[in-house]
Amino acid sequence: MENKFLSANDAFHYLYWEILANGEEFDSTTALFNVGFTIERPWLNTISDNDKLVRNWKEDYAEAEWQWYMSGDNNISKLGEIYGKVPEIWKRMADKEGYVNSNYGWQWKRSDQLDYIIDMLRHNPNTRQAAISIYDAKEVYMYDNDTPCTYAVQFTVRQKKDLKWLDMCVVMRSNDLWYGFCNDQYCFSNLQALVAHETGYEMGIYYHFAHNLHIYNDKKP
Repeated sequence: MENKFLSANDAFHYLYWEILANGEEFDSTTALFNVGFTIERPWLNTISDNDKLVRNWKEDYAEAEWQWYMSGDNNISKLGEIYGKVPEIWKRMADKEGYVNSNYGWQWKRSDQLDYIIDMLRHNPNTRQAAISIYDAKEVYMYDNDTPCTYAVQFTVRQKKDLKWLDMCVVMRSNDLWYGFCNDQYCFSNLQALVAHETGYEMGIYYHFAHNLHIYNDKKP
């Protein structure tokens, strides 16, 4: 299996057919396990159709989700204000007051995690501690309606001669390729660009790891 891609679009289209060819049936999905790959140019984060596969991905929605994350408000009504409506998937995940755990921006702003790792990277580019925690088994009592799919996001400053750049690693417990990956990678690559800008480093490689990478069977041809 290939594990290096130039863009998110290249990764999506390759992995779709790789899952169909080599995945196994797992709880109404076809899945691959322990899949890791890199996106060499994470700023190329749009998903397009091709002759074999029509995803009909909407950048305006992905951008609305990013803006919702950046608001730090984990109520789906905020997404409705930004996008004009709330997709059904978020309605199903929300509690009776409309709150969700999978608003990653709310997660990375909890306990000022994002500000903390930006400050850490500015002052100690050799740190191995610039990590944002999202899924936390110590608070599973909160996950009755909505369990975050991402474990953590970690940033590392790399250097060769006088050039420094910022790599990012996203580690996921579970990742739906069709919906989840397409929008998640858009938001995570924007996060990488934000942290790179705030710390003064060039934007580097996006490394993505999913323990369970899958396609729901109703999205198979």
